[in-house]
Amino acid sequence: MIGSPSLALVLAALALAYLLGSVPFAVVVSRLMGLKDPRSYGSGNPGATNVLRTGNKTAAALTLAGDAAKGWLAVWAAQRWAPELGFSSATIALVAVAVFLGHLYPVFLRFKGGKGVATALGVLLALQPWLALATAATWLLVAFFLRYSSLAALVAALFAPVYYVFGSGVAWYASRPIGVAIGAISLLLIYRHRANISRLLAGTESRIGGKGKK
Repeated sequence: MIGSPSLALVLAALALAYLLGSVPFAVVVSRLMGLKDPRSYGSGNPGATNVLRTGNKTAAALTLAGDAAKGWLAVWAAQRWAPELGFSSATIALVAVAVFLGHLYPVFLRFKGGKGVATALGVLLALQPWLALATAATWLLVAFFLRYSSLAALVAALFAPVYYVFGSGVAWYASRPIGVAIGAISLLLIYRHRANISRLLAGTESRIGGKGKK
């Protein structure tokens, strides 16, 4: 075990997390499976929901898994090596935000990324599995009954920090830096869905399984 990590070490961890988050699994999977670039159809979003519009459920599932896995891996690695590297909960919280920002603004796609739902779920899974389960259940309930992926994501994003605060002392013990990170991720996710919010209010938002035109 070592003392407080150097600034260079923390910055390196954040940079690696951002780069991992920047890996565009929607584009990678689509190319490997001979599908069109997900940015060229539907919502134009490089994410699992838009890939599903091709009708290829396998590609959508692989995209979902990849986007969630990178969020989980970055945070898990920071937690795993925290004792050896001297990372505090604040550093782990920053890593969580960094990998999420990588997905939203990936350097590999000229900073035009996805909405971040799957990556946020992966981050929550690493931070607190029960919190991830509760948030995912919220998404599934809204998506199942209302058939709007965007609305489900918005509701889940609103409830995630609430669950974290009120679940403390019951299912887990909350950390202020982690709570702030979860709140920041939720706000960023909502911000990235601002166009969807406008379409939901106008009644023109595509439902899950729809094949809307870009």
